[in-house]
Amino acid sequence: MQIPLSYFLLTAALLFSIGLAVVIVKRNAIVVLMGIELMLNAANLNLVAFSRFDTDLTGQFFSLFVIIVAAAEIVVALAIVLKVFQHFQTVQLDEVSELKD
Repeated sequence: MQIPLSYFLLTAALLFSIGLAVVIVKRNAIVVLMGIELMLNAANLNLVAFSRFDTDLTGQFFSLFVIIVAAAEIVVALAIVLKVFQHFQTVQLDEVSELKD
């Protein structure tokens, strides 16, 4: 039994929507980073789903590349959040106002 492509696309759209809502609504920097990762994983799910229905493995390799870039991105972002926390003693994005100027 093969799962239809539409199920994968619907799941990816749901994951992307949840990630986007988290990024828009939440003000905690770490939670915002988790929302961004959720959106990247939704894109990866689309890449793997399309690659599954195609004989070419390009989508899976591109998904692996996106996972590697996302891992590097989260390391840099967490380092920035750590430095912001050391300086401001908070990770709430609304309370960090000196970066706006």
